[in-house]
This record gives sequence, C-alpha cells and structure tokens, in this order.
Amino acid sequence: MERITWDQFFMAQSHLLAMRSTCARLAVGATIVRETRIIAGGYNGSISGDEHCIEDGCYVVDNHCVRTVHAETNALLQCAKYGTPADGADIYVTHFPCLPCSKTIIQAGIRNLYYAKDYKNSEYALELFRKANVQVVQIPFDEAKIDFLQNQKLELAVNMLDKLRSLGASKEELQPFEEKVKQLFDLVQA
Repeated sequence: MERITWDQFFMAQSHLLAMRSTCARLAVGATIVRETRIIAGGYNGSISGDEHCIEDGCYVVDNHCVRTVHAETNALLQCAKYGTPADGADIYVTHFPCLPCSKTIIQAGIRNLYYAKDYKNSEYALELFRKANVQVVQIPFDEAKIDFLQNQKLELAVNMLDKLRSLGASKEELQPFEEKVKQLFDLVQA
C-alpha cells in the first residue's frame, strides 16, 4: 500500500469533517494544521443548541443560509475557544472559501490555504490572499478514497449488471456500463 502525503491526509480529514455537516446545501470541512499536527477542525452547521438545516430546512436571506457557521470559521473559533494560536498555521478546506471566510483566514494569520474543489472562487478573495502573502494551493482529492459505502455501491452495480444480463442484455449493450463500473471503482481486469 502506498503511503499518502501529508496534504492528502489533512485533506481527507477535512472531507471526514464535512461528513458531520448539518448544512443541506453544501457540506464543507476545514482542518487547521501546524507543523504536521492538527490543531483544530470544523464543519459548517448551526450554532450549538439551534435547529439544523437538515432537520428544519435552510434559513435563507439574500440567497444565503444565515443559520450556519462556515467550516473555516468554526475551526478558527475552536482555536480561539481553547487558546490555540492559528497565527502561522495552514488550513485545509474541502471547497474554496467564501469571501468572508477568506478575510477571516487572513486576519487569523493563516499562512497557507489548501483547498480541494473550486466553489464560487472570488477574484477579490484571491487578490486579498496575494496581498497578505497567503499561499493558495488546490489539492485534488478523490472522495471515493474515504467512501464508507464503496463496497455496497460496487455490489449494487454488479448485481444490476447481472440482472440486465439475465434479462437478455447483450455483451455490446453491457460493455459501456461494465467499463464505467471498472473506472468508478478503480478495478483492474483480472
């Protein structure tokens, strides 16, 4: 087995945190790291004790859900709550941060921003990062690597192909689907 890089490890952590999100619109996770050690993590969701979007729906004002605290802000607030300085640390985020989170990241003294997916990337945020000397790096991440249901999904796909075969689907009809299953599940022909 090939050992993953630190960047992949921290990005995987952020994707795991995103699985805790209570936002119905977009699940985001953030991990703050200093010297290859995790110092804080956060995901987007409601404040403690409030209703969650996944339970009561989003509370949308001006096309933004105002119920949630963003993942980056939650991670930085965790640093503040427990007295852990974020100054000079790195942050790994599943999606490019919104403009308010970008400004918060800069003000907290984060030196490097690593993100997996583009999401409404703000040119102004990029300009602010440049001015603040915050390095911004996109780290591609394959979420299938942490898909806890991958085996069940593969089993379903194989069963569906078998059922189509038993119903008379030809080899030529099934071939594109079989190739897609092999590609999706990174299967090597035996």
